Amino acid sequence: MTRRPSISVSFRRATISLLLLMSAAGASAQWKFFSLQKDSIPTFRGFAVSFDLVSVAMMQLSDHGAYEGAFRLNIHDEWFPIVEIGYGKANHETDEVTNISYKTQAPYFRIGIDKNLLRDKHGPYRLYGGLRYAFTSYKVDIDCKDLVDPYWKWDTPFGVKDEPCNYHWLEAVLGVDAKIFGPLHLGWSVRYKRRIAHKDGIMGRTWYVPGYGLEEDTRLDGTFNVIIDI
Repeated sequence: MTRRPSISVSFRRATISLLLLMSAAGASAQWKFFSLQKDSIPTFRGFAVSFDLVSVAMMQLSDHGAYEGAFRLNIHDEWFPIVEIGYGKANHETDEVTNISYKTQAPYFRIGIDKNLLRDKHGPYRLYGGLRYAFTSYKVDIDCKDLVDPYWKWDTPFGVKDEPCNYHWLEAVLGVDAKIFGPLHLGWSVRYKRRIAHKDGIMGRTWYVPGYGLEEDTRLDGTFNVIIDI
């Protein structure tokens, strides 16, 4: 007499088969995500240059900000390798509470890639998600009110000049852009920034980091871009 497999054996076989099917489906979905949509549109679709207006407005309206532009390639209206370059500045005059002033200015850069998330890849609108790696190397001037020596009662200078610092961080990006007319596009993005490595110098945490903003472990930021699509 042929012995039938037990219920537990049958269940294990069914579970293994289901896991294999899910794994194959996941691999297929991942491949589809990274593959290019098949149509008659050429792979290389040109490039774009853009300028962020938010960082410039911050420069005019506050004591810190930046000038920032970007160069972006267009791969089949789906993938957009991008390089962002800027120059950040801060001139924080003496704080009424801490009596500390802070100055810095330095270039920064980001490199990354965006993906168009819309089904209609070749339309006038784009919704994209992306990632960036960013870095800046900068120097800071920090001036504080002289400290009074508790024993000798004389004033002791306290501060640094040209103290070298650096900052590495990652950014997750979600944004849109829309064609206005001709090659002109307008777009905005929301960014989540996460510090991954840094050197603040002998004074401890620096107040402003070019390209990153006011120093924190994590923060949200945004851009509003004028884009020329070529």
